[in-house]
Amino acid sequence: MHYQTKPAALAVTLALAALGQLANAADSTDVQQMPEVVVHGTRPDSQANGSSLSPAQLAAQAARSSDSAQLLQDIPGLNLHAAGGFSSLPVLRGLADDRLLVKTDGASLIASCPNHMNSPLSYMDASKVDSVQVYNGAAPVSAGGDNIGGVIVARSAAPQFAEAGQILQTGNVGAFYRSNGDARGANASATLANDHVSIHYTGSTARSNNYDAAADFKKSGLAATGRAWMDGKTVGSTAYKTENHELGLAWRDNDQLLEAKVGVQRTPYEGFANQRMDMTDNSSNQLNLHYNGQFAWGELDARLYSQYVRHSMDFGDDKQTIYGIYKGMPMDSASHILGGSLTAELALNARDKLKLGSEIQRYNLNDWWPAAGATGGMGPNTFWNIKDGNRDRVDAFAEWQADWTAQWRSIIGARLSQVKSNTGSVAGYNTTASYAPNAASFNAQNHARTDLNLDLSALARYTPDDNAQYELAYAQKTRSPNLYERYTWSSNTMAAVMNNFAGDGNGYVGNANLKPEVAHTLSSSANWHAADGEAWQLRLSPYYSYVENYIDAQRYGTANNNQTATTGYVVLQYVNQNAQLYGVDVSGKLQLAKTSGFGSFTATAQLSYTRGENLTTGDNLYNIMPLNAKLALVNTLGQWTSTAEWQAVRAKTDVSAVRNEVKTPGYSLFNLRTRYENKRFSVDVGIDNVFNRFYTLPLGGAYTGQGMTMSRAGIPWGTGVAGPARSLYTAFNLKF
Repeated sequence: MHYQTKPAALAVTLALAALGQLANAADSTDVQQMPEVVVHGTRPDSQANGSSLSPAQLAAQAARSSDSAQLLQDIPGLNLHAAGGFSSLPVLRGLADDRLLVKTDGASLIASCPNHMNSPLSYMDASKVDSVQVYNGAAPVSAGGDNIGGVIVARSAAPQFAEAGQILQTGNVGAFYRSNGDARGANASATLANDHVSIHYTGSTARSNNYDAAADFKKSGLAATGRAWMDGKTVGSTAYKTENHELGLAWRDNDQLLEAKVGVQRTPYEGFANQRMDMTDNSSNQLNLHYNGQFAWGELDARLYSQYVRHSMDFGDDKQTIYGIYKGMPMDSASHILGGSLTAELALNARDKLKLGSEIQRYNLNDWWPAAGATGGMGPNTFWNIKDGNRDRVDAFAEWQADWTAQWRSIIGARLSQVKSNTGSVAGYNTTASYAPNAASFNAQNHARTDLNLDLSALARYTPDDNAQYELAYAQKTRSPNLYERYTWSSNTMAAVMNNFAGDGNGYVGNANLKPEVAHTLSSSANWHAADGEAWQLRLSPYYSYVENYIDAQRYGTANNNQTATTGYVVLQYVNQNAQLYGVDVSGKLQLAKTSGFGSFTATAQLSYTRGENLTTGDNLYNIMPLNAKLALVNTLGQWTSTAEWQAVRAKTDVSAVRNEVKTPGYSLFNLRTRYENKRFSVDVGIDNVFNRFYTLPLGGAYTGQGMTMSRAGIPWGTGVAGPARSLYTAFNLKF
């Protein structure tokens, strides 16, 4: 093996495996029964264009990673843009980041960082996620607005209540260890409830060192000047530490539920292997209020949420921190989100349902970089990247669902949205030619923008019998630019490369004249399956999306042959162009055998292909996942579920020329895992990348995890972020 397995970790792994065997043998003995629990709350939507994950799938993935985005890997067409250790960005059919709407317990959070390090899903620990629903870009408008690629809805468990006259005291504790990176952590929850009131606490902590690749992908040596020695296979800036706590209070009667949650996250550090900076602190305080009522006329759902974020970046342990007279480059952000929604669902008659809703979100952002010194290029003043920025959105929608016959259903909807954005005057570190002309030009502009956006959706579903279902959907979806796309202003190379959420190592300059993106998406699916839904299933889902005013990039300025360079890092500016994306997702399963002695054997398969093209320039879109497939053999025997999984990814050759995106070779990986679960506890043991294959992450971006990252050309170009080598992991959870 390429790493050292700690004796304590190995002992824990063997002990847990033995414990599972003993528990399996003891299944027939008397076990103390937990009290029956009544659970109230909204369940994942079963609307059109949606895919969901079972609790078993979520639990198996949570044992492998502390990154909630990693839980989504079993969704066909969904991949991950690598970021920090728990901050990956989902990519759905080639569209990622702010092009997707992510809801965590109903709150639509926003990344408040010029590198989008604090992504929405990073605020929900993987151990806390109880259900996930993913809608593609042709989803009904009720799923959410301000996106062109789809909606991801992640929920924690609904509150628990006791039976009438009883008191419920329950909870669980869990822990995990992963050998690659020496990752470890723990989680706990507890509930005290009667039949009307429930008090609930959840908490988690996770930390990891840098992970290793399976082979050297760079030279060994000092990670950076003045830093520690780093092996050629160590992926720099991948260490992290984070902690989450949440306290919830819920009340219910027969027809109503009221919830209040207060949550905090504290992250003292998180490295980023494809960014020039690292997170050196992130503090989040959240409040989430939710009401759900069931009435004779239908259902009413209301939510109010708030989040304060204080975020800091600087150079972590693997990046050079001394630049002449400067030690470090502090960068700070502070934001506040206040949002709310109100939705009413009315059953008009036996055939028709009407869903009406409104949503509001107010977002304020300040992004400033304190002076690194009293003189020179990074002083003596504060650099204001965004000052008094705001982005306020108000939506209203109506959606009609009609079940015309037992076989035919239609869903038609419209959403109208107003997005207002603005920002104040900015300033550089000083009034020299490096900053003053850009700042003066930006400050002279009118920054206020108002976008009136219209979303439309129409779907027809045909279910001829118990073995088939067909869907055809069209949607027009609109997304207004975020504050960093519109209002970052400095073309100074150092400042530009610090504004980058693409992970490609390049520098970016905003464009106040950007228009909203408008996607026209046609999606269909054919789903053939056994009547019981278990014996076999095959789903085929082709799609096509034409995007007006797609926010891509063009070369900015002529310094250092910036316009003509075909290698190296460049400076870019956001610009509206037209684009198209198309592809197909295929998934299926087949029960191979069902025996009394060896359990059942089921084969599962996924295949996804996406092509993205810039129609204005003829270039390829950035960071498009190449053809990929996943095959698995799943054995279920009693309380044991064991999986052998093979993943294959084709070489990425269709790359973005304007960004000098680097090609990546194809690869295949083999993973093994097993899980035991009964009413009291569960244990997971597995090995990822069993054969220790070296590979480069196709959506990992450029490797900027060590060295002189402040300088655009201070680090080598052409190296991608290497994927993790073999890793043994184990996790357990005990209920009480």
